[in-house]
Amino acid sequence: MAASPDKIYYMRIALGVIGGIIAGLVIAPEFDQGTSVGIAFAIAAVLFGISVAVAKKMARGLPREVQKKAGYDGIVPFIFMNIVFMVIVYTALHQGTVLK
Repeated sequence: MAASPDKIYYMRIALGVIGGIIAGLVIAPEFDQGTSVGIAFAIAAVLFGISVAVAKKMARGLPREVQKKAGYDGIVPFIFMNIVFMVIVYTALHQGTVLK
């Protein structure tokens, strides 16, 4: 049985949150900006790639147009949640260095 497009959308939001938390934990204040951006982008790209594969499997059995859309539906909330949670976690962990 195929999953609804809403489940795929919310799965992407959840993976964006997870990716943001991981990036916030991994990035250290000692890293320069290029390294930090590279790490954040790499984590997001890996999780989005995983979500594309999972979404395509979840969309099997749905109409063809929905299957095509499922691969990239929810990219904006994925990116937004990734950035928001990365900033929140990083700021919470490194408050003393951010406020100097």
